[in-house]
Amino acid sequence: MHVHTLERWQHSHDFAVHNDRGERNTYYVLALTAVTMVVEIGAGTVYGSMALLADGWHMGTHVAAFLIAILAYRYAARHAHDPAHSFGTGKINVLGGFASAIALGTVALMMLIESLQRLIDPQTIHFNESILVALLGLGVNLASALLLKDAHHHHGHAHHHGPDAHHHDHDHNLRAAYVHVIADALTSLLAIAALLAGKLLGWHWLDPVMGMVGAAIITVWAYGLLRETTPILVDTSIEPRYREAMRAAIEADADNRVADMHVWRVGANHYAAIISLVTHEPRPVEHYKQLLADFDRIAHLTVEVNACAGPSCLTPS
Repeated sequence: MHVHTLERWQHSHDFAVHNDRGERNTYYVLALTAVTMVVEIGAGTVYGSMALLADGWHMGTHVAAFLIAILAYRYAARHAHDPAHSFGTGKINVLGGFASAIALGTVALMMLIESLQRLIDPQTIHFNESILVALLGLGVNLASALLLKDAHHHHGHAHHHGPDAHHHDHDHNLRAAYVHVIADALTSLLAIAALLAGKLLGWHWLDPVMGMVGAAIITVWAYGLLRETTPILVDTSIEPRYREAMRAAIEADADNRVADMHVWRVGANHYAAIISLVTHEPRPVEHYKQLLADFDRIAHLTVEVNACAGPSCLTPS
């Protein structure tokens, strides 16, 4: 009968990114964006500016994205120790970033379709009023960007050792929110440029063209976010160089051979590993974990030790 507690052999599964400042500032940005969204969509409809209307729609998707970000922070924190999540809630924030990238792509498509319609069928634009509202939107975007950048700066960076060091912590949830406001600032700038050109030079066609340019740039940013978050969500392994260095560290000891190795992400910045090895001289599991002590990007390590049954079992096939 066991008389000792099991804490020594148990793993922590809290791999979520904790960023209280980021969560708080996201609330502020949500409020600013929601108010500006209503103003821009109303003004764009009344004054006939596609660039302004596109900026307002874009802000609408940001409101949804910031709600996603806040829900991701709350859910990850509340369920961090819930056994229903086998490896914790480390991927919840990443999922929030992925969902925000989809929202960015959706608004880019909406902007492109509406801009093409406005290019074919131009509408009367009230330039002075539209420019004032676009300037308001730009101011809100810049203030939001400063809030989110400040939250990211104070979040801190974890420096890792071992092969391919200099790996930093990433809050994909916060980064997605930041990309949203930067994208919105860009569409506001494009709207202002198009409205000024229309007012001063009579280039009314530039208003829908700027909508298309904004849609293209936002699509590129959305694709970048998808490239960052998708590999984490589908359990892509760690860099080959890092994985092979782990294998070498184990096989340099005695006659160990790694029979099977799986390394995958359980959060934005944390990896889990399962290693099955074969040896003529089995040692306690802690011995093999100690061989990998410098590989601190591995937050959850499981080692299976198999005793070699015959003299030729480690001979390469």
